Amino acid sequence: MEQKDISRVEAHLKRTFGNPALTLKPRPKQKDSAELYIGDEFLGVVFQDEDDDGSFMFEMAILAEDLES
Repeated sequence: MEQKDISRVEAHLKRTFGNPALTLKPRPKQKDSAELYIGDEFLGVVFQDEDDDGSFMFEMAILAEDLES
């Protein structure tokens, strides 16, 4: 993702989730995506939508070990 897109998407996510600690960082090997963090905690990946130019998709895995019993 280009830096201008990262900045726009990061601002949108901060507004949407009401959390100024969210950061979107470029991925070193993949140019079509960026990683979302709160502080040092990895949340998921934001991808450019291949089917809709200018749109993005957010993917977050929730692991069983992370869920409270």
